[in-house]
Amino acid sequence: MSVKDLVCVVTGGGRGIGRTIVEQFAAEGAKMVIATDVSDATFAEMEKANSNVRGYVLDVQNSEAIAAFTDEMVGQFGSIDVLVNNAGVTRDNLIQKMSEEDWDFVLNINLKGVFNMTKYIAPKMMEKGAGSIINMSSVVGVYGNVGQSNYAASKGGVISMTKTWAKEFARKGARVRVNAVAPGFIRTPMTDAVPQKVLDLMESNTALGRLGEPEDIANAVTFLAGDKSAFVTGQILGVDGGLKI
Repeated sequence: MSVKDLVCVVTGGGRGIGRTIVEQFAAEGAKMVIATDVSDATFAEMEKANSNVRGYVLDVQNSEAIAAFTDEMVGQFGSIDVLVNNAGVTRDNLIQKMSEEDWDFVLNINLKGVFNMTKYIAPKMMEKGAGSIINMSSVVGVYGNVGQSNYAASKGGVISMTKTWAKEFARKGARVRVNAVAPGFIRTPMTDAVPQKVLDLMESNTALGRLGEPEDIANAVTFLAGDKSAFVTGQILGVDGGLKI
């Protein structure tokens, strides 16, 4: 199995796509999956269902807390083999109506949060000489979308960091791979607020004729996390059902 016996960290792992990734890693035989989130509301349930899952309250905006978290996890488990930068938020509006607060909030979590987590965990992987980092981007980061200037900018930035880090973290013989997944429209709590007519339009514009499910993204992330993708780095994997071809 691709993540068997690996120590994995998944940000935003308490719900939605992140939780599905955590549960799939656990089922695949990971040594330990640490699900981080800003709330511990679902941790007890997740830990009860999976002996190799641990919840950890962590804000990806807090670099000092991330440094302490990284040292604690490496000290306890010996390494962090997989990092999934999944935590993300939206605060949509047309640019003339978008507040500076909403811009900063989305960029601080979706972009700077990815930077913060990777800054502390990637060096540990480089010291070991191996690791896999999967960043969550979006089709919106590739193609843009009306009313999502902040979200598109953050996810486009994630793509640029992914390509840069794939070069940076493979120096001096280290086999630390960095890839991104760019989901299309996926059924999650985040899409519950989207009007049904918009979801229907997205579904009709998707070549495979349906919206995605969290499992579709988890399958892609699991592939990129493990040794079956050992020669894949610096790539942006679109998982959108053919929304953009």
